[in-house]
Amino acid sequence: MSGTSAKAEWNILRMLEWGTDYLAEKHINTPRLSMEWILSHVLECKRLDLYMMYDRPLSREQLDLIKPLILRRARHEPLQYITGSTDFYGYSINVNPSVLIPRPETEQLVEVILTDFPDKSTSLSVLDIGTGSGCIPIALKKERPNWMVSAVDISEDALRTARKNARRCEVDISFFKHDFFDSEIAGQNEAPFDIIVSNPPYIPEAERETIDTEVKAFEPSVALFHQNIENVYLAIEQLALKNLKAGGCLYLEIHEEFGDKILSFLAPNRWEITLQKDYSDRDRMIKATLILLS
Repeated sequence: MSGTSAKAEWNILRMLEWGTDYLAEKHINTPRLSMEWILSHVLECKRLDLYMMYDRPLSREQLDLIKPLILRRARHEPLQYITGSTDFYGYSINVNPSVLIPRPETEQLVEVILTDFPDKSTSLSVLDIGTGSGCIPIALKKERPNWMVSAVDISEDALRTARKNARRCEVDISFFKHDFFDSEIAGQNEAPFDIIVSNPPYIPEAERETIDTEVKAFEPSVALFHQNIENVYLAIEQLALKNLKAGGCLYLEIHEEFGDKILSFLAPNRWEITLQKDYSDRDRMIKATLILLS
């Protein structure tokens, strides 16, 4: 790119083609899509709009912005961290290396909850455990404004990001620091929640080396991996047993290969449990309703 005239040599089409070839040489998945994201981010337009602007020249200032982003992508950094945001359930969410990039399965988890509780006039209390970017509670609060939504995370950096996202999306959510291995939530004298939801770290450490570089090298390990998955879900169960109202619901995102195993962890005499599949027909969610004890 050096030694050329921005106006004479570099327009959108040429940059798109050059960048696609360069990223392909670096073994980047979907290199053309990556270039479309980068260009639309710098030019502040929609990706589809690029196809109506092929001949538009790129200024030196634009080239200076584009080049470092291409280099970051060539190192396999996720596009969402490069652009600083992603879409979740129709809402724009800021993301950075302190939080996971939300996945479609987590959007479906939100959809399942909203489908189970369709009445927008009711006022339910909700707790999200391990909130990260705050994407789950933000989507729930946007869709159900009458709900009282709280969210916890062990990471102060994640909580800062979640609070910024809540302000950006103009929703009132109570965020506070808490380790889900502690079942006692400060200030809670009785079971206050109708719904508890969590997308916890559910990838075994043994699988770390099999995970894509974009994930294991850039996303926060504490939100992805754990040495003992059984302990993770047992801890969340204990927290839910102490903080969920009788008849309340616990929703969990799970590893697609461990559905039956995770079901075996939960106390069958306390829960009515269903295992639910995602759109790809993989075991991905658990809904557990707390049984009323006579």
